[in-house]
Amino acid sequence: MLENITGDSIKEQFKSNKNLRLTTYVVGGIIVLVLGYFVYRQFIWQPANEKSKESYYVGLNYAAADSTDMAIDELGAQVKKYDGKIGGEVSQFVYARQLMANGEFQKALDELDGVNVNDSYVRIMAIGLQGDCYSELGKYEEAADKYLEAAEANENDMTTPTYLFKAALVAEELKDFAKATELYEKIKADFPSFATTKQIDKYISRAKNKSVK
Repeated sequence: MLENITGDSIKEQFKSNKNLRLTTYVVGGIIVLVLGYFVYRQFIWQPANEKSKESYYVGLNYAAADSTDMAIDELGAQVKKYDGKIGGEVSQFVYARQLMANGEFQKALDELDGVNVNDSYVRIMAIGLQGDCYSELGKYEEAADKYLEAAEANENDMTTPTYLFKAALVAEELKDFAKATELYEKIKADFPSFATTKQIDKYISRAKNKSVK
């Protein structure tokens, strides 16, 4: 039977069989896309990603020296250049922090929302800083949501009580003293070292007194 299959017969089948043509085009298109993606990752994205890891040092040095405007200019350029790369994402985080230092909280929020990093600490900080931005803008409900999200993102003895505390302070701003009391008491029960440092009993008493008024 195989000897009856010729190049001409295959061509004829291809011309007459719409399903065969469609399948061939789809499979061929997938192969081209896969090969294209491989070439892009191997020869374009990976070298650029490695290069991006050095992109934020100059801006970080400006930030460390309190040269906020220079840091903003430098980091903003690196964010545009290396968006989606490791260095670009770190640059975006530091850039947002400098925008906050410059009082540009809404712009900082937009940048922080776009930060995508694998490092869990930086990721939590990016969420928490969004809470800070909302607090500065007087949007306390949004701030509370972000603080609680940051607190619950990866429970530990440093970031979790810090953001629970901020969420409690915001709850007081919202006059939700019962919620504030609940959060302060959670800190006291689960994070005693932090509670001692912050003299948490003072905040518990304040929230309870306000809740009964």
